[in-house]
Amino acid sequence: MAAVVFKSLGLQQKAVGYSRVQLVSACQCYTKVSCPSAEGKDTDGSTCHQHQQKRASDLSVSSKRSAFEKSDNKTYLWARYNEMKRLVCDLLPPGVCNLLNPASIYANNEISLQDIEIYGFDYDYTLAQYSSFLHTMIFNTAREILIEQYKYPQGIRSYEYIPSFAIRGLHYDVQKSLLMKIDAFHYVQSGTAYRGLTPVPDEEVIEMYGGTQHIPLYQMSDFYGKGPSIKQFMDIFSLPEMTLLASVNDYFITHNIEFDQGHLYKDVADSIKDVHVKGLMYEWIEKDMEKYILHGDETYAVLNRLVNNGKKLFLITNSPFSFVDKGMKFMVGRNWRDLFDVIIIQAEKPSFFTDRRKPFRRLNENGSLHWDKISTLEKGQIYRQGNLFDFLHMTGWRGSKVLYFGDHLYSDLADLMLRHGWRTGAIVPELHTEIRIVNTEQYLHTLTWLQALTGLLERMQVHQDAESQTILLEWMKERHELRSVTKNLFNPQFGSIFRTYHNPTYFSRRLCRFSDLYMASISCLLNYDLQFTFYPRRTPLQHEAPLWMDQLCTGCMKTPFLEEMVHIR
Repeated sequence: MAAVVFKSLGLQQKAVGYSRVQLVSACQCYTKVSCPSAEGKDTDGSTCHQHQQKRASDLSVSSKRSAFEKSDNKTYLWARYNEMKRLVCDLLPPGVCNLLNPASIYANNEISLQDIEIYGFDYDYTLAQYSSFLHTMIFNTAREILIEQYKYPQGIRSYEYIPSFAIRGLHYDVQKSLLMKIDAFHYVQSGTAYRGLTPVPDEEVIEMYGGTQHIPLYQMSDFYGKGPSIKQFMDIFSLPEMTLLASVNDYFITHNIEFDQGHLYKDVADSIKDVHVKGLMYEWIEKDMEKYILHGDETYAVLNRLVNNGKKLFLITNSPFSFVDKGMKFMVGRNWRDLFDVIIIQAEKPSFFTDRRKPFRRLNENGSLHWDKISTLEKGQIYRQGNLFDFLHMTGWRGSKVLYFGDHLYSDLADLMLRHGWRTGAIVPELHTEIRIVNTEQYLHTLTWLQALTGLLERMQVHQDAESQTILLEWMKERHELRSVTKNLFNPQFGSIFRTYHNPTYFSRRLCRFSDLYMASISCLLNYDLQFTFYPRRTPLQHEAPLWMDQLCTGCMKTPFLEEMVHIR
């Protein structure tokens, strides 16, 4: 059995020396249930029924512990602990990593590219990927606007942008000046609430919210995460905004300056908005595209490949035409507009998807608006504003034959999936870094032992004597430390954008709800044939836990490597 399991996992067969009883015991502690063989048969070809009979016999022998073991729970508990630790070490020998490929596309919903006839794209952080220099410029400029126009203290100028401080998907309680990470069940993750640049103790957070870490988001925030009381930061551009909010809060708090939390939040938001509305960001990028725009050659490769395979393309962006035009010429070439069947700029998403009242207007080469009524959307023309309902009427591009890519889960994807039935692809640049961390030996070993220890705690809690409870408390302390280690590997303040310890984050839940596919960049499409079907991995519900170990043994949990399709790119 051991040899079959470890061979199927592609791991060294270091567990051959363990007996069936030990392996079954490990599976029980790891998954909280027994572990059948991967194919329903033992290596000698016996049936699953026979296997179960043999396992029952083994367990019966195992359960007949000596009188000494029964009377000495301390010895028994530590024996199980040490046995589990040895088995985990053998399950994951040194060098086992790189299980995930950052160039993969991950599926939340089954989708075949063969069915997709029309591909749509957002521009910023979808077709155009930006370097980290841009966030520093946004932070510095918004900070100066606060000082010069809003008359904030000069001392704020001493704060620099901290790229590693915040992560996307955090919530901000305006009246409490609290930046925090919330999970899919609306609970604040322990140790991830910050006022300014200082963490707030969990006990204080619980007291703030009436004795609980649960945040009633349905009362305090709308569907798009825009307030009124709590704001969610879903945009990649919001990273410098969160850092500026924390920095200004930190200055006022450390200098004992009284301030109005609502005014501070609005002023920071308006200063960040000015950077975009006044075109400052556009000017920086246009002046030095080599510095700010990344992977333009891959954008060209994706678009060109789709067109050569007979696909129709369209662009819907909130950015102005002159900015998009210069960026696309830099990445794709002067004739970039020939690749697209419809181009819409300054669309004002997300209202573009919900408000029927705004008509399309055509722009000429100089960016001047025409007054003529738009009844068709023509290739080669540039259109401004409009709404999705007129777009659907004029193009007939409806339903699951359309796949639209964007980076903002609310502004780009939510309404398209929920209201209009388009297929959607989320661009999540953070995947590159997160997968690199998941592939490290430290993360893999820490997480595996954390899961095993958690299973051990659950099974051994039946021992209620004082000595056993002391041991269990020690294990719980170790579990807490392991969880902190895995969190800090991603970000010391807030951890992974996808996990709050064991639960999905609020961001992650929305990602699964509003996207059929997600990937680090659109260049990931180059790794797949345009007839490829994406099948989501079957992850277990809690009552399906017996299947989880079976998936582990058969290798079904792994994200496929891309060597088989390397010739496509």
